[in-house]
Amino acid sequence: MAVERKRIGHARRRPGEVRDAIVTILSSKPRGASVTEIHGAVSELLGTAAASSVRSYLRLNSGSLFRRQDRGKYMIREAPAEAYGLKARRQPPSRSFVFGRTKLIEADCFEWLGEQPENSIHAVVTDPPYGLVEYTPQQQEKLYKGKGGVWRIPPAFDGAKRSPLPRFTVLSPQDVDELARFFLNWGRVLLPVLVPGANVIVASNPLLSYVLSGALARAGLERRGEIVRLVMTMRGGDRPKHAHREFSGVSVMPRSMWEPWIVFRKPIEGRVQDNLRKWKTGGFRRPSADRPFGDVIPSSPTHKSERNLAPHPSLKPQAFLRALVRGVLPLGEGIVLDPFAGSGSTLAAAEAVGYESLGIEKDSRYFEIATKAILKLAAFKNGGNH
Repeated sequence: MAVERKRIGHARRRPGEVRDAIVTILSSKPRGASVTEIHGAVSELLGTAAASSVRSYLRLNSGSLFRRQDRGKYMIREAPAEAYGLKARRQPPSRSFVFGRTKLIEADCFEWLGEQPENSIHAVVTDPPYGLVEYTPQQQEKLYKGKGGVWRIPPAFDGAKRSPLPRFTVLSPQDVDELARFFLNWGRVLLPVLVPGANVIVASNPLLSYVLSGALARAGLERRGEIVRLVMTMRGGDRPKHAHREFSGVSVMPRSMWEPWIVFRKPIEGRVQDNLRKWKTGGFRRPSADRPFGDVIPSSPTHKSERNLAPHPSLKPQAFLRALVRGVLPLGEGIVLDPFAGSGSTLAAAEAVGYESLGIEKDSRYFEIATKAILKLAAFKNGGNH
């Protein structure tokens, strides 16, 4: 009986949780969705959810929050804030920064994507907060102070100072579930904005790439493999903590010698050549006529000279980013989006190879860093020969 009470209590939801999930789902589907599709998406976001609850919320809120399009099909109304009985808040205007073919916007990428026209972005290259926990205000504050939290300073060798790394092994099962929901939601908001055949390249790590991959596949993107950034990192390889001498011949985890960048694509229209003619994408740009784009890119840790230009804990080197960014537009035409722009390194790489790019960054500190770093990183001479 005690076990049964605990199970029932665990299933209890806060008031309006199902309704809020429906709003989130329909906000990313401007053309609406069927009750079956909505119920499936709600269950993925919240765990199990009764189909009767979803139908009830849709019926009860039709005319105010949702609009019935056809039998069993609904879409969200234009003004959800008023439908909740809330006074709509005026959002402060977004700051933006423009340099060359690059535009950086200070905004939340979920909100920004929800306002963009369909079929307007040709590629995405991004290094998101794939641990999520490490980019909460509390963890960021600990990072800035240099102690505590999930960020750690790897051991120093020969007196060299190491950059902090997030310890993804400390994530709880609940953190991992939240990560999956985050990327599922993000993928659903992103999908309508992409042109058919658009490449979506997302940085990950060997511990969490399966979560990212599964979530974006459920959102409707096709997995097309992964690009390996061949680099020796400071992740893994350590002896047991507080027992180094006792187990001196043991590594708790393999030393990571690579970094996965997962490759996705929005489904193409017809054949690849048809998609290329209409949407200018559907494949990768060759480095040269006799050499195909490959899925292994030799790299190195980001040099201090670059980190001084853009002080961000996850900064990737321009040599790698330029090779990657150049490849995602097969005809060299279109817009590259980085929805988690950070210090602007992806935008700088796009500028360096002559592409138009858009970046979204909601952290005002990193936005300020990026406005100064993009110009310097784009002009960085040791960043590649493209």
